Amino acid sequence: MRISQEQSGQARIVRVEESKLTYPVLAPFFAEVRAMVEEGARRVIIDLEAVRYIDSATIGCLVEIHRLLEDRGGSVTLYGLQRRVETMLSMTGVHQFLDIQAAAAQPIRGISAGTSARYAA
Repeated sequence: MRISQEQSGQARIVRVEESKLTYPVLAPFFAEVRAMVEEGARRVIIDLEAVRYIDSATIGCLVEIHRLLEDRGGSVTLYGLQRRVETMLSMTGVHQFLDIQAAAAQPIRGISAGTSARYAA
C-alpha cells in the first residue's frame, strides 16, 4: 500500500497513491489513519485523486474513519474523487454525510486551511 502523509496547517493530509483502494489493502490504510487520530489529528483530508476504483469494503472503511474522527470532535474530507469513485459514494448514500471536495473546486491547500464544501448530488 502506497500512501503518504503531510501536515498542512491544522490538517493532516493522507495521499493514497494506488489506483485501486480495495479490501486487500485497507488494513494498512486504516491503521495509518487510526494512528494519526490517536496521535491527536482531528482534521484529516484523504486525497483520493489517484484512486480510480473502490469497493464496498472501502466505503465501510471511509465511514469508520468518519465515525472515528466524529467521536473525537474531528472531521474528515475526501478530496479529488475520480468520477467512478464519486458515483460509488453517491449510489450508497454516504455522500450525504461525508465531506467531499472536488480537486477542481479548490486546491488541497485551501481545504487544509479550513474551508470546505459538502458534496451536493
